[in-house]
Amino acid sequence: MQEHTNPVPRPVPGPPPGMAPAPQETDPRAGIEEAIAGLDELDDLPPAEHVERFDAVHTELAVALSSIDKV
Repeated sequence: MQEHTNPVPRPVPGPPPGMAPAPQETDPRAGIEEAIAGLDELDDLPPAEHVERFDAVHTELAVALSSIDKV
């Protein structure tokens, strides 16, 4: 008679148990849309203040792109 042994557990994709990312409460696109809306006012601002607006858009896009892998 053959003895039945348990197979060795194999790794599964995804975060370790108990380490799942927290669900996002808001749509990540909302921050992007708000930052892009700030670019509408560039004509009324001095060029020195444009950098802050572009940095805000860049930051929101970077956050959105980094969250893609955490789906």
